Amino acid sequence: MAPPRCFLIYVICLLCCLAACTSQPIAVTREPVTLSLVVADSCAPLVERLVTAYAEARPWVTIQVQVFDTSVAERMLRAGEVDVALLSWTWEMTYEEPLWAATFAHDGIAVIAHPGVTFSETGLAHLQDVFRGRIQEWGGVVLVVVTRESGSGTRAAFERAVLGFHRTTHNAVVMPSGEAVVEYVARTPGAIGYVSTLHLSDSAVSRVRVLPVEGVLPTGEAITNGEYPISRPLRVATVTEPTGEAREFAQWLLNLPERVFGGVGTE
Repeated sequence: MAPPRCFLIYVICLLCCLAACTSQPIAVTREPVTLSLVVADSCAPLVERLVTAYAEARPWVTIQVQVFDTSVAERMLRAGEVDVALLSWTWEMTYEEPLWAATFAHDGIAVIAHPGVTFSETGLAHLQDVFRGRIQEWGGVVLVVVTRESGSGTRAAFERAVLGFHRTTHNAVVMPSGEAVVEYVARTPGAIGYVSTLHLSDSAVSRVRVLPVEGVLPTGEAITNGEYPISRPLRVATVTEPTGEAREFAQWLLNLPERVFGGVGTE
C-alpha cells in the first residue's frame, strides 16, 4: 500500500531542511584578545606595518604598543608589564634568568654625517678615533660627535662593534631617539652620528650623508649577508617560552620573509 500523500510531503520537507542545514558553514565567533607589546626605539618604524598586517590575519586581536629604549623595554618585559617585547639588544646579566628570544630580522647601524663633513667614507679604526675624541677636526671642519643615551640598544651595539672596551667621548651630544639623531646631524655643521637603518627614510637620507663603512653601504642585502660591519639581530622576546596569543604572534613574526622589513634608503 502506498504511503499517504501527507507523509510524503512531510518527508520531502524534512530532507530539504536537513540539506539546507548541512550546506551552511558553522560561524565561529572568536573571543576578543588583547596582546601587550613593548618595542625598542629601533624597532618602532616597523610597528605600524606589523600591527596592521597582524590585525588582517587575526582581526579579533588588539595589540597595545609602547615604545621605549631597549633597556626599559626589557625591564618591562621581565616585570610582567607586557606580554611580548621587540628588542634590538639583550643585556646578559648573570643574576637574571635568560629570556626566551628569537631573531626575526637584522638591522644595520648607519653612520651619518652632516653634508658639510669633508670625508665621504670611513672605517672602524677611523670611527673609533672620532667617537673617542682622538680626532676632533677633519679638513678644517670641527667634528661634533652625536650618540644615543645610555640604555639604548643601538648605542650598545655600536660601541661593541666600533669602540670595544673604550668609551664614547664625554664631549658627545646625547640624543634620546633615532629621529632626534637624524634631526641634529642634518642641521648641525660637522655633526657625525649613528642611527638604526630602520630610521633612514627617504626624507632622512636626503638631509644627511650616509657613510660607507669599510667600503660598504648599509643596504638590506649587505646587512643580511653580514658584509656590512655594524649590524645586530632584532629579537622577539618573552620571559619564558611563549604560550597563547604571544606564541601565535611570535610564530607569525618569525615566518615573515626578512625582506618585508625593508631596506635602507641608500639602496
